[in-house]
Amino acid sequence: MDTIKINRGNTRMIAHRGVSGLETENSIPAFVAAGNRSYYGVETDAHVTRDGKFVVIHDDDTGRVAKEDIHVESSDYERVRRTMLKDICPEAAGDSVTLEDRQDLVIPNLKEYITICRKYGKVCILELKNEFSSKDIRRIVEEIRELGYLEQVTFISFALNNMIRLRELLPEQQLYYLTGEYSQEILETLKQYGLNLDIYYRALTKEIVEELHGEGILVNCWTCDDRKEAERLVSWGVDFITSNRLE
Repeated sequence: MDTIKINRGNTRMIAHRGVSGLETENSIPAFVAAGNRSYYGVETDAHVTRDGKFVVIHDDDTGRVAKEDIHVESSDYERVRRTMLKDICPEAAGDSVTLEDRQDLVIPNLKEYITICRKYGKVCILELKNEFSSKDIRRIVEEIRELGYLEQVTFISFALNNMIRLRELLPEQQLYYLTGEYSQEILETLKQYGLNLDIYYRALTKEIVEELHGEGILVNCWTCDDRKEAERLVSWGVDFITSNRLE
């Protein structure tokens, strides 16, 4: 079992939640798997625990991916840390496959994720889940800066306010607004705040890509696991494809 190679031309590939087609999503093994392959970047999702620690997990609750179901942002860090992830790789087979217990399947903290990306020279594609307070946005930026890797972090979020606050703090940072659809209103928002676009791949057309590029806006698309669809996106000239398993 391995990643699936595609003809990607000048398009760069991003490992969605690590190589989540091979290892449990947003886990240390998934990040290391991405580090050992040709991916440009490694995507993950950040939450803030009740006591102000940054952890990486997609959902607000742990039940889908962990052995216990707790709400992340209303739990202390140590409680989150004790909640072990399941060893489940849904993309590895038609049905979920559960293997033996593994002690490396803790819910990672921000430092662990950044450290793995730095070790393997990968760009961090860091999604801020939910809307962060101004204080927490300043804190996460400072924590990454102290780790010496801020210049290699691309922030993404569905919450426009997160992007606006980040742009105020970081005038030159790569920021991508996440969306499931495209409109002229979204284009004007991107232009207003100096944002790039991270969009659901089925919402794209060749004409949209050309329009965005004409405005100097880069295009990442999520989450494409179909080789033919991905190679069509490459032919349109998208800058990045985020995938669970394509490489």
